[in-house]
Amino acid sequence: MSNAPQASTRAKTFRPGFMARNRQVITPLLFLTPGILFFLFYVIFPVIQSFNLSFYKWDGLGEAEYVGLKNYKKLLTDRAFEVSLWNNFKWLILYLLAIPAGLFIALFLNQTVTGIRLYKSLFFFPFVISQVVVGLVFTWFYDPTFGLLNTILEQFGLEPLNVLGDPNLATYGIILAGLWPQTAYCMILYLTGLNAVDPEQIEAARLDGAKGWRMLWHIIIPQLRPATFIAFVVTIIGALRSFDLISIMTYGGPFGSTRVLSFYMFEKALSEYGFRMGYGAAIAVVLFVIMLAFIAYFLWSMYQDEKGAR
Repeated sequence: MSNAPQASTRAKTFRPGFMARNRQVITPLLFLTPGILFFLFYVIFPVIQSFNLSFYKWDGLGEAEYVGLKNYKKLLTDRAFEVSLWNNFKWLILYLLAIPAGLFIALFLNQTVTGIRLYKSLFFFPFVISQVVVGLVFTWFYDPTFGLLNTILEQFGLEPLNVLGDPNLATYGIILAGLWPQTAYCMILYLTGLNAVDPEQIEAARLDGAKGWRMLWHIIIPQLRPATFIAFVVTIIGALRSFDLISIMTYGGPFGSTRVLSFYMFEKALSEYGFRMGYGAAIAVVLFVIMLAFIAYFLWSMYQDEKGAR
């Protein structure tokens, strides 16, 4: 009988350990830690290093020389940088066409009709192939001697076009090639979003007489806001970091007319014409700031919308 009160006292004084008390907080942190470390090491640290390197003159081998803002001052008078910056804005504006195009294709594919799986596979195909393959396919398509584009133009009695050889057309030709897989990616995002659309709201809207464009604009598109946000962010990043297609299709030509900031950075820092690491880092910083401004704007807009919804 004397041992019973002691056992009761021990049970009352027992406390779980730190890990047991904070299990709900510690467990997700343990899973997130590897990803956070990779993000810090491969994203945040290189960004900080690029900012620091942009204040130096360095060939990648010898001793770095501190030059302050001299690299940024040179950018202001660099004609090639101006062309690259302007081309990036062309990419940015025209690349956004992938978002409405992807939405309308997703609306078409989100139906139960005969052969819809085949149509989905055909539209999904550009997304799974490499950008290098896309560049080669469109290079052959634009070829002035045997390309399909000029074959079609000849059928209508039109003069052949050397799209990639014309400084006024080459950038638009590459952007069109990039829109092919980007539209497929936006289509996939919207198809996923359409699966989450509330059918009860659609039925209620139909009872109120909404259909066609009114149904799309007031009922469906507001529920696709998360998919639209992701599509905007991914498309903007894709437009600003466009490199693969330019490298494959024109290598910045003709006469440097298709350069963008990412490709010009590569030319200055890493190609056979460059090894100007500090100058290349300054171009990278400008590109990063532009990208960050657009993403910050969309994040702020989404936050305001969520705040207003509450």
